[in-house]
Amino acid sequence: MSIVRRSVVAGVSLVAMASLAVAHGPTRKKHTETVEINVPSAKVWERIGNFQDMSWHPAVAKTEGTNGNDIGAKRVLTLQGDGTATIAEELYKYSTEKMSYSYRINKVDVKVLPVTNYSSHLTVKPMGDEKTLVEWRGAFYRGYPNNDPPPELNEAAAIKAVSGVYRGGLDALKKELENGGS
Repeated sequence: MSIVRRSVVAGVSLVAMASLAVAHGPTRKKHTETVEINVPSAKVWERIGNFQDMSWHPAVAKTEGTNGNDIGAKRVLTLQGDGTATIAEELYKYSTEKMSYSYRINKVDVKVLPVTNYSSHLTVKPMGDEKTLVEWRGAFYRGYPNNDPPPELNEAAAIKAVSGVYRGGLDALKKELENGGS
């Protein structure tokens, strides 16, 4: 192969690799929030361990679902507001012993939550007899799958929204349980 031809092939290869690097799209993001609650872990699990009941979260107006805490159980969260914003979720892992469950979003409008391919894990961890750590973590992609997302669907918007959901729920749970609620 001549030097000129090798140079052309190398140049084309570099251009192709550069275009692939730019065109790869979004990367999966992970986010975790925690809260320490000054009540026994059994009481915390009793409040949040039912996949079909998310009344502890202030953004949720109503939860409707099927199949309890069985793998494959489904729920639809109707959010506060005019009653039209919903999130459909499915349970794919559940352990009473580990006080933990995992679920994924099956359907949500990115205007409601600017994410795609979202999965989440909620875990209650004892920290002695009277203290509990609740961990809520998730993995997701931004709401816009292609390059150059609008600001409301970019990585920063996705992380901010998920962080807000987690923080709002965990803070409300702490307040409720430490003030003698459910």
